[in-house]
Amino acid sequence: MLVRNFIPSVSYPLLVSLIFCFSSCSESKNEQTVQVVSPNQTYVFNFHPSVQDSATYYTITYQDQSVIGKSELGFRLANSTIIGKHVRVTKQETREVNQQWEPVYGEKNEYPDVYHETLLSLEDDNIAFQLRVRAYNEGVAFRYEFANDVVSAVQSELTEFSLPSDAVTWSSLRAQSEIRKMPLSQLSDSMAVERPLLIQLSDTLFTAIGEAGLVEYARMKLLPKAGVPGTLVASLSSEVKTEQSWQTPWRFVMAGHTAGQILENNYLLLNLNEPNKIEDTSWIKPGKVIRESTLTTDGGIACVDFAVEHHLQFIEFDAGWYGNEYDSASDATTVTVDPKRSPGPLDLQKVIDYGKSKGIGVILYVNQRALEKQLDEVLPLTQSWGVQGLKYGFVNVGSQEWTHWLHEAVRKAADHQLMVDIHDEYRPTGYSRTYPNLMTQEGIRGDEESPKNAMVLNTIFTRMIAGAGDHTNCYFAERVDEQMGSHASQLAKAVCIYSPWQFLYWYDRPQKAPGEKGGAGNSKNFIQEVPELAFYDSLPTVWDDTRVLDGYPGEYAVIARKHGETWFMGALNGEQARDFSIPLTFLEPDQSYEATLFLDDAQSSGPTHVAVEKRTVTSQDIIKQPILASNGIAVMFRPTP
Repeated sequence: MLVRNFIPSVSYPLLVSLIFCFSSCSESKNEQTVQVVSPNQTYVFNFHPSVQDSATYYTITYQDQSVIGKSELGFRLANSTIIGKHVRVTKQETREVNQQWEPVYGEKNEYPDVYHETLLSLEDDNIAFQLRVRAYNEGVAFRYEFANDVVSAVQSELTEFSLPSDAVTWSSLRAQSEIRKMPLSQLSDSMAVERPLLIQLSDTLFTAIGEAGLVEYARMKLLPKAGVPGTLVASLSSEVKTEQSWQTPWRFVMAGHTAGQILENNYLLLNLNEPNKIEDTSWIKPGKVIRESTLTTDGGIACVDFAVEHHLQFIEFDAGWYGNEYDSASDATTVTVDPKRSPGPLDLQKVIDYGKSKGIGVILYVNQRALEKQLDEVLPLTQSWGVQGLKYGFVNVGSQEWTHWLHEAVRKAADHQLMVDIHDEYRPTGYSRTYPNLMTQEGIRGDEESPKNAMVLNTIFTRMIAGAGDHTNCYFAERVDEQMGSHASQLAKAVCIYSPWQFLYWYDRPQKAPGEKGGAGNSKNFIQEVPELAFYDSLPTVWDDTRVLDGYPGEYAVIARKHGETWFMGALNGEQARDFSIPLTFLEPDQSYEATLFLDDAQSSGPTHVAVEKRTVTSQDIIKQPILASNGIAVMFRPTP
């Protein structure tokens, strides 16, 4: 199977603004259809208010193809009142936005923010609210807004997403559970699935449904509507208590000819969040991280030395440095090593100071049990120690209460110039634009779960639409050979899965680290000085440009990213061997490059069986390479003089 280039986006003339279409039905019905069209005319959102007690609904098309069919809008309030049955439009306001913005870091160094917006003022039995609709070139998003206190609590949201019942989904029930390809009709109407949800509507049409800007509301999942095949409904994780003025997160719909086209446009979620609120961002540093697993002073020093030698930026002390993370009596304001994880000793301040002298930062893991009771003590204290970031572990997610708590914990960390990695079930919805100290998060089936390449390829085209993912990359751990794929595919994975904090060598430790095995995770694999570590040494974690060259969920992926003048490319293969043919058209024309290829090679000497090849290439060349099942290839392209 050949690797294909994407079908290029069709260029359309810019529409003047928004098109409002008033239906030709009889005046007695008083039906007013509002149409919002994206600047490039690819997306059309149609809003239909209530007519003779029928529900308010909307539809979405992409390049004249139906993506979302007739789908209801509305709420059920805590007092059982339904909003959405008697809606009329009282006012319409429109605007155009055509701008770009530069992130503190990202998958690109500049993002387009171009859309047409309509704000509809609505009324339903004297309950006034608004529906804000934005049609971007990358997708459509809408949210509900209330400017008064007539609503005190929302019991459930009635937003629907109507799809063909024979559509194919890649769905998971939890953020870290397996992602399975299955017909939409086979989803259980008793179990809500995660977002974003990728759906294939035809051979050449994909769509994704999700939410963005979730900060103070309850998390949305997607639940099949009982008795209505093909229709999904928003399922909130808790009741939502409202204030005098409030708004929901954005509900977004994206589409494309391929799943990769949607993935490459994932900055839509960032656009749907507020701009950066941190005035001085000089302390926010992306980088590569090695976990210190022995919880000892000598282990920490060894990790710092390894980080210096191999161009990493951080070391991270995981669970156990302040006691048993699952014991509420453990005190995260002390350094009290859990004896079940390590015999110690750990002079944490010595390691922090040593790391600082070498230009290496220290990150500390803190479990939710300690965070909940000690957050306001831990943040200023760890800042005073010289810690540069925290990893929030086993946080509660979903309900409005815990959604608010967690994002407040991110804001509080920013007040103390601490970066944050959120582990476990939290999935991003773009808040790292507003608070870029939120570097990365799990919410992903990472290497701790020993996923095969096919599962990783599902993750790339689904979970990574949401944003950065901490995949806890392994390299020398036995699971790489026994379960996960290959070493070259591990290298490629670090390109394909974006994370500003890229954790490498998760179950591995430097040769100078003490003991036969480590405490955290019982790591016993020593890092060996094999030639391909040069790829990790050179690898950035943030990018000036990103191209999803080709791929299909579960089967294969080819992604290229640029940093400065150097391009990095990763190709992952699933369960069938295939011949890859990768055009290098993303390279600069009239420029030659030295391409360093890292390939799986069973005949290669060394414990990892990775061969390293060098070639001179240009943008006119094609890399043709057979790749075995569950293998991969990583390539570095450096301009030649």
